Amino acid sequence: MGSEKFQVDLHGVVDLLSNHLYSSPRVYLRELLQNAVDAITARRAVDAGAPGRIDVQVDDRRISVSDSGIGLHPGQVTELLATIGRSSKRDEIGFARTEFLGQFGIGLLSAFMVAEQIEVVTRPVDGPTTLWIGTADGSYSLQETTPRDDVGTTVTLTARRGAEQWYKQATVIELIRLFGALLPLEIKVNGERVTDGRAPWEATGTTQRAELVGYAQDKLGFTPFDVIPLNIPAAGLTGVAFVLPFPANPAERATHRVYLKRMLLAEGVEGLLPDWAFFVRAVIDTSELRPTASREALFDDGNLEATRGALGAQLRGWLVRLGSTDPQKLDRFLGIHQLGVKALALHDDEMLRLVYRWLRFETNQGRMTAAELHERHGEIRYVATIEEFRQLAAVAAAQQLTVVNGGYTYDSELLERLPDVVPDLTTSRFDPTELSTSFDSLDPATELALRPFVRLAQDALDAVGCEVVVRAFDPAGLPAIYLVDRSAQFAAELRSTKSKADALWAEVLGALDTHDDSRPQLVLNHRSPLVRRMVSLTHSETGQSELTRLAVEGLYGHALMLGYHPIGPADSALVNRSFLGLLDQAVPSQEDPR
Repeated sequence: MGSEKFQVDLHGVVDLLSNHLYSSPRVYLRELLQNAVDAITARRAVDAGAPGRIDVQVDDRRISVSDSGIGLHPGQVTELLATIGRSSKRDEIGFARTEFLGQFGIGLLSAFMVAEQIEVVTRPVDGPTTLWIGTADGSYSLQETTPRDDVGTTVTLTARRGAEQWYKQATVIELIRLFGALLPLEIKVNGERVTDGRAPWEATGTTQRAELVGYAQDKLGFTPFDVIPLNIPAAGLTGVAFVLPFPANPAERATHRVYLKRMLLAEGVEGLLPDWAFFVRAVIDTSELRPTASREALFDDGNLEATRGALGAQLRGWLVRLGSTDPQKLDRFLGIHQLGVKALALHDDEMLRLVYRWLRFETNQGRMTAAELHERHGEIRYVATIEEFRQLAAVAAAQQLTVVNGGYTYDSELLERLPDVVPDLTTSRFDPTELSTSFDSLDPATELALRPFVRLAQDALDAVGCEVVVRAFDPAGLPAIYLVDRSAQFAAELRSTKSKADALWAEVLGALDTHDDSRPQLVLNHRSPLVRRMVSLTHSETGQSELTRLAVEGLYGHALMLGYHPIGPADSALVNRSFLGLLDQAVPSQEDPR
């Protein structure tokens, strides 16, 4: 027959494929391999003993891919190659696929991204040899030709201008090994076999782990902390998950290497595993999950969602087993990937029990697991921010109170959830003002003697809205501590914001003001030698009251900074006055050489 035109805008299709659908022209070789594999699969469906060979011949401007597949009759060639999108005989021919864009015709047309001309020579078992030639200008011809020696198809591409780099022998071998390394077929390039068709997780015996580790080093660039086998029969899925030996950023979506029916789909597939599993990189082969139109990602449907959940359960099972069989290894793992485990434990009771037994929390008595805290104290007390922990840790420890730092990511939420899975465990948030109840009160005579000093100290700090209290507590080297309960802190922050807001927002914020009259406390330590000397100044010669005021103001500023409390303008002015006043008292003048 003479020259015919494709029943499609070929230029438009090639532009769509190269500029919008595929990430790189390199997929042309994947499509040629896939067509060859499908042809062999179709032939073996009717003749189980049919050979499975793919022979590639390549020079700098031409590449030929020959398969021992089913071959095509002349009418089938036209149906598959010339008419895109209405291939009613595809099932009958044997090229039906579950993929959205896996048809023979589209796959072959993708070769026009790198080819000026495509030549197809094909022979079925019971038909003539057909020659089909398609060119980039959108025309094609079809005719019978000299019979092939054997059944199958040969596709030959002639390079388009500027695409010669895709025809280099080294490049072709690299792409075949990339896309077709797992194909259970004999693939040769210029007569030399280039693949062995074996997945790394299919190794057996004592060499299996060594081969998997070597695969991760060669293909993924790291030596895994551990290797987890994956197997989901419902998805036709087998493979492995490699545990990263370094912390991963949970904000970045993990990507995985996915093969579809043993052909590489993509090296960076997202969404295969749950978001919390960012500490592993998976390499899997599946026969049931659907690819997207580009065949470079997975279609996110119900099947993928179910597979994702099943894979997450297998990863969780590995963690739980590790806690039972190798606690030291689990401890090392948690040291690297505790954030992922915490994220999972927020929604998974089994993982929360693992966190209870093995994950160590920071406390003012050293790092301990929740199980150890439960055993020693019954109730677990925690603060919700790192700043609160810094403020209270040392003083609480001196009072024999154990406080957990819940300021790290997920820690407070986990501590709140622990009673849901651990019987008889109580957790509660520690209020800073509770410390004052553990301090020792002074005897009535001492309190009576301290009244002049307390009145003077209170007068000094009224400007910053702080109440002065004298108690006795350890350590004696700490002269003062600044305590503020959460309601007072909220009220202070609300009023500060209200004073800076415009009229509209000030009115809105005013509606939230509960008019809480509680004030922060500066608790002075009567066991501190410094505080005792300050008290004695009040009863000494006149003129020392000013020095007492300066000393109280100085302790106030010191307590704010020691407890990492925010310092407002009024606090800053008071601390500045105290600092300069104390310097003035300390540096002698010429008139007063003392």
